[in-house]
Amino acid sequence: MWTTENRPRYDRDRLRYPSDLTDEEWSLVEPLIPPAKRGGRKREVVVREVVNGVMYVLSTGCQWRYIPKDLPPRSTLHDYLTRWNYDGTIEKIHYALYVQCREAIGREASPTACVIDSQSVKSAEKGGSALIHPAMMRARVRLDGAHYLWRKVPSGELSIDPEADGRLGRATGLVEAS
Repeated sequence: MWTTENRPRYDRDRLRYPSDLTDEEWSLVEPLIPPAKRGGRKREVVVREVVNGVMYVLSTGCQWRYIPKDLPPRSTLHDYLTRWNYDGTIEKIHYALYVQCREAIGREASPTACVIDSQSVKSAEKGGSALIHPAMMRARVRLDGAHYLWRKVPSGELSIDPEADGRLGRATGLVEAS
């Protein structure tokens, strides 16, 4: 909450860019960044500057080619962002900060309920299903008067997704391609 006492804590005027991490913020993020890969050359880039560069792009929405010259090169920033997205580092950082924020305001680490209003969820008006590759979707089939979610297994069969209906366990059935 914005009060006179805590306003200086959120003042970002002394930072190079408003998106740069403060020392306190960096101390929370730094342990979650994976170390350099073994072998090869030593890491020459300052990881904090990489995080600052990624935060700059994400907060300003600027194009990669317009990143300021005092930040690492755009190829370095893009490569780190891609790698961290692929290996789950971004999700780990988000989850750790999310849990910490919830606990700081006296809530449980994970919410127990979620409400989605259909008025606030925008759906695709045109070509929604045509843009989804059928091989990537779960099939919805009807068995014994009930709907179950099925997923492909490596053998080419379909199996009931255990998360969708834990009561049934695991059942398989052959499905012919149409």
